[in-house]
Amino acid sequence: MASASAAAQAVSFPPGRRAPLPPPRCTHSERGVSFDPGSAFYRSDSAPGRDLAVLAATLHRRRRPDPSAPFLCLDAMCGSGVRALRYLAQAGADFVWANDASDALHPVIVGNLSRFEPVPPDGQRRWVVSHLDATRLLAERYLRREYFDVIDVDSFGSEAEYIRAAFLALKIGGLMYLTSTDWRSARGYGGKCSLSSYGAYVRPVPYPNEIGLRMLLGGAAREAAMLGFHIKPVFSYYAYHGPIFRAMVQLCHGKEDGISNYGFICHCKSCGQSQTFGFDELGQISCRCADRTDATSITVVGPLWTGPLHDRSSITEMLSLAVEWGWAHTSVNGVTLEKLLGTMIEESDPRLPPGYIRLDEIASRAKVNSPPLGTLIHSLQKEGYAACRSHIGANAVKTNCPISSCIVVAREIRNLR
Repeated sequence: MASASAAAQAVSFPPGRRAPLPPPRCTHSERGVSFDPGSAFYRSDSAPGRDLAVLAATLHRRRRPDPSAPFLCLDAMCGSGVRALRYLAQAGADFVWANDASDALHPVIVGNLSRFEPVPPDGQRRWVVSHLDATRLLAERYLRREYFDVIDVDSFGSEAEYIRAAFLALKIGGLMYLTSTDWRSARGYGGKCSLSSYGAYVRPVPYPNEIGLRMLLGGAAREAAMLGFHIKPVFSYYAYHGPIFRAMVQLCHGKEDGISNYGFICHCKSCGQSQTFGFDELGQISCRCADRTDATSITVVGPLWTGPLHDRSSITEMLSLAVEWGWAHTSVNGVTLEKLLGTMIEESDPRLPPGYIRLDEIASRAKVNSPPLGTLIHSLQKEGYAACRSHIGANAVKTNCPISSCIVVAREIRNLR
């Protein structure tokens, strides 16, 4: 297999094409890494998403079967290059390929990455900058048999068109970081768009932001299966600004059983209950509370990812690393990693089904004031149910408790107060 670092030597620009680069102004800093965003689109609100990527990439590097092999990262839409820079400076990448379609950003990206020598004394290139369409770049890496340990695709809108090409350029067992800002499809406003992009027909349900993550994961699972692989989510992260849907997935060999975590979610407007259904149950989707002939009370979305959003062991290790690095307890743009990762660990309970229940819906159906979220969760756990907060919905509970029982518990809480 050709080395991506060696192949990067071929990426060059004609002499005299560019003026000498001025030293970067270093107007911003993330976790101690300084950079200048220049004219590139940059959001400090997205720093927690980059924190999660660095933590996951670092642990992946440490767990590799061959730790002596070069650790290679590719940032397909790098913007200012801050993500590529952090993979080099913090995740321990031996080589990073930073690509952005905008040729005008070349001075900014090179200025930021120039903190590392492009070609150190050992002769192995540390980074390269290119300006190609992401699909073309990824396809060329695959055709040249240059595979990466981590591929980061941070696109605007839907990035479904890049998923297959990214999988082709990814090592088996490698990590792919997906990003989508397609909130209209997640909320069921673009059913045709979600169908063409992710193969899922989405309609409005009470937990659209989780649907957005599951739509993204479902698209990745489908593309991986077409190539003879399957995916395992490392973590899934919803960020309110944007909004932005992010998922770090691991590419695993073999199709597994194909559809165990890929199916449909049904929500009943009449009773508020949600259920999951597999392909073998198509034609049998209904809710016990509703008249089977009343199709208007049932909303079905999918197919999409119905399995776990996170891998508990990976999230636990990420939290330990964040504590080790002193990142866990500091707040970045209102997000504390200890709280975020702790909630994700709770969300990883395999007993929890897709979706969450908003407190205002429970209160409305119970005809009482909303119970305190912590009190409700504690009461449900005492009853033997799995229950926790959701990092996706601030005023919501994830639980395997039927909503009818949640209503009973909510009334009991109010009667005791």
